[in-house]
Formats: sequence, C-alpha cells, structure tokens
Amino acid sequence: MTIKDIARLSGVGVATVSRVLNDHPDVSEDTRRRVLAVVEEQGFQPNTNARHLKQQTSASIAIIVKGTMNMLFADLVERCQQLLQDAGRDAAVYYLDEDANEVAYADQLCRERKPLGILFLGGDRKLFRSGFQNIHVPCVLLTNIAGDLGFDNLSSITTDDKEAARQAVRFLASQGHRHIGMLGGNWSCFQIGHSRLLGCVQACQELDLPFDPKRQCEPCRYSLNDGYAAARRLLERCPELTVIFAVSDVTAIGAIRALQDLGKRVPEDVSVMGYDGIALADYFVPRLTTIRQDTQQLAQQGVDVLLRSLQRPRPPVHGVVPFQLIYGESVAPPLTATH
Repeated sequence: MTIKDIARLSGVGVATVSRVLNDHPDVSEDTRRRVLAVVEEQGFQPNTNARHLKQQTSASIAIIVKGTMNMLFADLVERCQQLLQDAGRDAAVYYLDEDANEVAYADQLCRERKPLGILFLGGDRKLFRSGFQNIHVPCVLLTNIAGDLGFDNLSSITTDDKEAARQAVRFLASQGHRHIGMLGGNWSCFQIGHSRLLGCVQACQELDLPFDPKRQCEPCRYSLNDGYAAARRLLERCPELTVIFAVSDVTAIGAIRALQDLGKRVPEDVSVMGYDGIALADYFVPRLTTIRQDTQQLAQQGVDVLLRSLQRPRPPVHGVVPFQLIYGESVAPPLTATH
C-alpha cells in the first residue's frame, strides 16, 4: 500500500494525501476525513523516518501558490522553478485554496520545513499585515505590492494593476462602449482586484461614463465555473451592459460560455475583455482581448531579488513590471454604436 493507492481509493490527488498526512491546514475537513478513513481502513503506515529526513534536509525555496485554478500562476510557477534550478536551488511548490491563509501556512512551513526563502504567488495584504511578523526568512510577494507593509524581509514585484485597468477601460470606451461591467476577483482593499476596480472607476470618471460599482461589479473566484455563474448574475442585474471586463482570463472565458448559453454572441452582442494574458487566451475562440502581464519579468525579478537576499541581508525591493494591451477578437464596437 502506497500513498498513490491511498489517493486512488479516496478520490483525491497524491499531493492532497501528502498534505493530510503532514497535517497541513490547506485541506477541507471533508477531504481530510475521507483520506484518513481510507488510511485507517487500509492500515497504512507512513514512512515517518523518510518524512523526518525530508524535513531535516529540505533546505529549499518554498513557492506558495494561492489559488489552484489560476493559469497565470501555473506559468509563473514553471518559470520560477526553472530559474531557481538554473541557479542550483531546489524548490518545493505548495498549492493553497484561493480563500486560504497563505501567511499562516508559511509560518507553519517555516517551523516544520525551514525553507531558506519563500516566493508567494498571490496574496492578501491584510493577512501579511497581521501575521507576517513571525516569518523571518527572505520572502518575495509576486503580483501584489508590499511596499507599504514595512517588513524588512518582504519584497514584492507586481504589475501596475490600477493603471492597466484604467487603460483597458479607456480602450473599451474608444470602441464605443458606455455600459461596462466588471467581473471576478475580490473587492477588498487588500486584494489585487481592488486595484483593478480603482482603475476602472478612475477611467469612467475621466470619460464621464456611468458606473455604479455596487450594481455593475460582480465579484467571484478566479475559475471558469465561478466566472460562468457570476456573468449570468451580472447580466441578469444589468441587461444593458455591452461589455464585460473580467479581472482574469479564466473568468472571462467562463463569462463567454455563459453569454453563449444565454443566446448572446461575443463580441457582436456583448464584448468581453480579460486580464492576465495566459497562453490559452491566444487559442480560445474568440481570441481574447486582454491585459497581458509579463510573467517572464515577474518571475525573473522575483527570483533575482530572493536569491540576492539569500546571499546577504538587503533592503526590500518593490518593483513594477510593464503590461501590454492585447487586441484579440472578443471586443468590438457595440451594435448600438454602429447604427
């Protein structure tokens, strides 16, 4: 009986079984009970000696990924792993649910595995502000800014989300759209979705466009399913919208499926714009118009900053990488604007 057998019998992945056996917090109670029931039923005994040895010799970089459905992070993980490998460093990747506490998890990881440093892919600044003081290894937060948090061992590399969203909305307005909906993300002031909302609000104010965030915004998790459901809620509430600006490409793709199921054509009836510039956006039909984040620069700068911090203590670095507006096929002037 191996860990793979336990995963098969309990209907979860090997990584999930490993997290249960190591008592990690990022597992739902239902999943934990199901896995432990199989462990008990099969009389499975983990190799504690090997696990202990692994814990003692890990000495690796931890990459903590917040969100299991975020395709942008999948690209970032691959790039970061390759850069660390090229530098002769081992990396261990830990995937957390979008609503998990990544700082508490990192704190536990530091006590149990003693990583040399941590790369956070995504994060809630509120959680960092309240709990990061217990973490003392060099850390870098990617895709959110940490400059105002004041931690000497926390750097950050991100995209200017507010300006990117502002330019996205100005582009949509240039195509004739006046009724714009925002879809996806979390509007908390500590989340990246909030910066994108601020950029949208600023552009609408500059262009004198009607925009009521309480009515024209629908938050949701970064996933196809949630984007689909949220788009239907948004269109039911605001049937006059001519374009949906989704704060991630996966949310945008879910929204396009919802629009098609509602009998609406994209972009003829309703346009859709995404954010991230994931590879799938280039091959989706219609090809997404989106804001492309520079994952190569995000990964390169983040890894460089972390590796330099491992060599000797340095002041934190807070950098911003450029973005690019990609003109796809999912945005067109609204029909009302062409009459």
